[in-house]
Formats: sequence, structure tokens, C-alpha cells
Amino acid sequence: MSTQSPRADAPSKHGSKPGKLKANTLGLWDVVFMAVATSAPITVMSGNVPFAVGYGVGTGTPATYIWATVILSIFAVAYVTMARYVTSTAAFYGFISRGLGRVVGLGTGYMVTFGYIIFEASIIGIFSYFGHLAFLSQFGVDIPWVVFALVGLVLIGILTYFEISFAAKILAVLLATEIGILAVMAFAVLFNGGGPDGLMPETLNPVNAFKPNGLQVAATGLAMFIAFWSWTGFESTVMYGEESKNPKKIIPIATMIAVTGVGIFYTFVSWMSVAGNGAAGAIALAQSAEPLDMFFHPTEVFVGPGWVSIMLWLMMSGSFACAMAFHNAASRYLYALGREGVLPSVLGKTHKKHGSPHIASYLQTGLATLWILGFWYFKKDPYLDVFVLLAVLGTFSLLIVQTITMAAVFNYFRKHHPEEKAWRTKVAPIVGGLGMLGVVILMVLNLDSAAGPAASSLLFKLIPYIAAGLFIAGAGQALYLRKTNPLKYETIGHVVLAEDGHGPVLDEEDPEPMRPIDLERIRELERKNPLGELELSDEDELELERERP
Repeated sequence: MSTQSPRADAPSKHGSKPGKLKANTLGLWDVVFMAVATSAPITVMSGNVPFAVGYGVGTGTPATYIWATVILSIFAVAYVTMARYVTSTAAFYGFISRGLGRVVGLGTGYMVTFGYIIFEASIIGIFSYFGHLAFLSQFGVDIPWVVFALVGLVLIGILTYFEISFAAKILAVLLATEIGILAVMAFAVLFNGGGPDGLMPETLNPVNAFKPNGLQVAATGLAMFIAFWSWTGFESTVMYGEESKNPKKIIPIATMIAVTGVGIFYTFVSWMSVAGNGAAGAIALAQSAEPLDMFFHPTEVFVGPGWVSIMLWLMMSGSFACAMAFHNAASRYLYALGREGVLPSVLGKTHKKHGSPHIASYLQTGLATLWILGFWYFKKDPYLDVFVLLAVLGTFSLLIVQTITMAAVFNYFRKHHPEEKAWRTKVAPIVGGLGMLGVVILMVLNLDSAAGPAASSLLFKLIPYIAAGLFIAGAGQALYLRKTNPLKYETIGHVVLAEDGHGPVLDEEDPEPMRPIDLERIRELERKNPLGELELSDEDELELERERP
């Protein structure tokens, strides 16, 4: 193979010309907001914390967030080190393809794409649950949950049609409000010295993440799994590299801000939610029929009754923001697979004006809608079935891919860039990988508990087989392309942003700066001067010959 590689956005006999995402659109805080919105602070705190307190490790739940912050921060060190050398909208897929090969890369690429696809439907489930609850409690109007779900999907489809900066501004506003209401509750508890048991600083002792702390039996594995589940989506910072300003610099910074910032916030809010209710009160509310009261009660007591209504509405808007962020993630993975020709190439098109992957976005809206209509047709619950079941399925796929990514990062730097510090390229991938492997084991052992009543469903029982089937399908396609279409096989996971920022290029295993080849310009010159001599390199001539019908 030559030392230069062709432009990936060139017209090809294998498909239509892929489009370019709109570059230099997102700043540092835009990327941070997009990633944190995907993690969904208010949805995670109100949904996950009561579950962990009631059925995990009781009042030791805040300590599980400390453990998760430490391990994920180490994971992020290795993750962002790789991001300095690879700028691709298909982050995990691209990293694994480089570190462990195209076959494993495409297998995990299918897994992570599927995970993001169903996460939008999952979050729309809890959005519709909050919407139904808000309208029923505030106005006495009983609107079917599916109405909220479909309206939410349509709104997301419209908003994500425009350039990414528009969605970033909306997410920033929604994120600020949900963080604000949680902070108001938490600081009110702090400044009032806590609830009946005071501030309960012992809940932050890391040792308490492994004790019952008020429960008869500690389910440490379940609590730890829920804590790591709460970060799902933080890794999406890297997939916005092609649309950000100076991605080699701001993507690593944005990732570390997202990981550590979310970790500190989750730990503080979960601590104050426990302290505000007291040990016995927190566990009782968490195990009650209304676990959201674990947040509503301290808000009412320490802030005021009117703020409970505000919190409920912000739970609805916060889950909407999260669903929109996952929509962006899913559509960009579909776009990445489409521009490489792995999926239909039409998915690789972008809007001429907005630079958004609008075709992939249409498909994502359609897929999420099918999931919602399917659950509604079979009379499933928007919280217990749509949200919980699909979130478990998506998390199962994503955590496995994150673990494999650490092996890919380690293997990549074993062969390339010896100048990088061993802490970033050897220690962090090993420690982060072992930590994530532990989480995957905890996930497998506690999958039934995490799914709750939905564990009896057929879809739940199929989760491991779905994940395995996705990997086999992707790996099998890669093996088939290696034999039948070597040129397309070479593109798998290797399309990145050019060093000059002018669109995606196909590069070598080691993504060094290279001169992009503008085949469209070459064709234009040939049409204008068909008899003239074009001064092309041997590599350009070879690629041009391949592209001719």
C-alpha cells in the first residue's frame, strides 16, 4: 500500500459521493454540553440513585459514584490519547479498527451503533413517562404515553435536521436547567445541615460501596453497575471531532471535563439526596411505589413545594435533551458506516447547507419510532419496559465495546508513537480495561436485577444473543469484503478528518499528516482539457483509474 491514501469523500463506482459534516462548528463547551446531555444528569439521578439505594448498597450509594469516577477517569486518559491521533465521527469503531483490526472493528461498530439507536427510544420512554405524569398531576389530563413519545421523536427529528450548533444551543439551555434544579436541591440540603441524620459524611467512604448500609444484604455488583450505567454517553465527545474547532486539542479537554465534572456532580447530588431524607427515610422512599419522592421530598422540605412541580417538568425536558443527544450519536454512526460503504452509501450524505447527516437522521427517527410503536402495540409500560429494558440492552452492548476499546488503544500504541508516555498508552489502558471488564462481569451477574420486572420478557432473554449476533454480522461482513472487495475493506474504520480539516480522508494504520487527493478536482480538469497532460503522482493515477467506470 502506498504512503498516501485516497480521499474518502470522492465519487465512487461503489456508491454515491459521501458528504462532509460541517467543520469548525462546535467549541469546547458545545462539545461538553452535548456529552453531558447524553449522560442525562436529572434522569440518571432520579432514576438510578433510588434503585441503588433501595436494592443495592443503601446509603453507601454515593461511594459507588466515587469508584466510577476514578475508573472512568483512567479510562478517559487512554481514550483521549487515542483521540489526539484519530479524529473520526465513529470513535469506538475507528479506534478498535486501528488497534485490533477491521474485522473486530466492524463487529464492534455494529454493536455500538445499535446501542445508540435503541438508547434514543429508551430515553423517549422515560420522557413520555414524565410527560404523562406531569400532565396528569398538574392539569388532571390523562394523555396516553405514546402521544408524548411520538411528539418527542418528531421534534427531535426536526431539531437535528439543522447544523449541529443549533442542537448544541438547545441542549445547553435544557442541560443548564436540569443541573440547576438538582443543584438547588443539593445545596439547600447542605446549607441546612442535612435531614434527620445530619449530613451523613460516612456515605462518601469508599468502603461503604461494599456494605449493606441499612439493607439486609448488600448487592454491590448491582450498585456498581448502576453507577457506571449513569455515565453512558460521556464518550460521545470524540464523535464530534469532525465538527469541532481544533479537535486534537478540545476533544481531550472536553472528555476529561465531562467525566470528572459529571462524577463530582453525581457524587454530590446522590450524597445530598440521601442526607436530605436521612438513612431510614432514603431507603424507605427508594423502596416505595414512588421512588422519585427520594428527590421530591427534600426539594419540598428544603426548597419549597412549588419547586417539586418545577423539578417534574425539568425531568421531562432533561430526558428530552438526552434523547436528542443520543439521536445525534446514532445518526453520526450510521453516517460513518454509510460513507465507508459498509451500510448503504446514501446514509453518508450530508445536507448541503447545514452539513448535518440528514439521511441518517431520518433513518434514526424511523427506527426509534418503530421501537416505540412496537412497545405501545404490545401494551408495554413506558418506564419499566421501554426505558429500563432498552437501556439495559444498550448498556450491555456499549460497556462491552468500551472494554474492547481499551485493548485496542493498548495494542495501537504498542506499535505506533513510542514517544507517548507509558502512563497514557500502557498503564491507563490496562487499568481502565480491567476496571471496565469488572463492570461487564458485574453487569452480567446482575442483569436480571437491573431489568426488574422486564427480566421476564423475551427481549431481555435475547440480550446476549442480540449482542453476539451484531458482532458476528459485522465481523462476517468485514471478512466477506476482505475477500470480494479489498478496496472497500481498506476503508473500514479508517476514514478520518484530514489534517487540514478539509473533509474526511482514508489514511494508513498510523494516521500521520498527509496530502488529501481531490479526485473531484481532477475530474473537473479532465473534462475541461481532455487532451491535456495532468501532472499526477503514481498513486493519484492509480486511484483515478480505479474510480473510472
